[in-house]
Amino acid sequence: MYAVIRTGGKQYRVSKDDVIAIERLEGNVGDTVKFDEVLMLGEDGKTPKIGAPTINGASVVAEVVDQNRADKVTVIKFRRRKNYHRTKGHRQHQTVLKITDIAAKAAAKAAPKAAEADATDSGEE
Repeated sequence: MYAVIRTGGKQYRVSKDDVIAIERLEGNVGDTVKFDEVLMLGEDGKTPKIGAPTINGASVVAEVVDQNRADKVTVIKFRRRKNYHRTKGHRQHQTVLKITDIAAKAAAKAAPKAAEADATDSGEE
């Protein structure tokens, strides 16, 4: 099973036991984080469930593995023929997560309602 979640203004396709690096989140190593903004749920060989914009009741749970900084990005300013050049570096803070669970509670709640409806229909005959 896989899910598409939204966090930090970006979308990530994740499945269980994936390790991803995202924009910095508050929390210490070992804490659990729950993402409720699940945009899509899918399984291999089946039609994916797409939210409008999110899927109600679906969530993704992850564990914080590390709080670190990304690789350095070098920024250069340069003006030709003016003996002017400046170099700066930037390292973005990031959180490394391990996906522990993908919960699709919306689908689990819909199935019992359908079973109850079938039971009442068969009882009327």
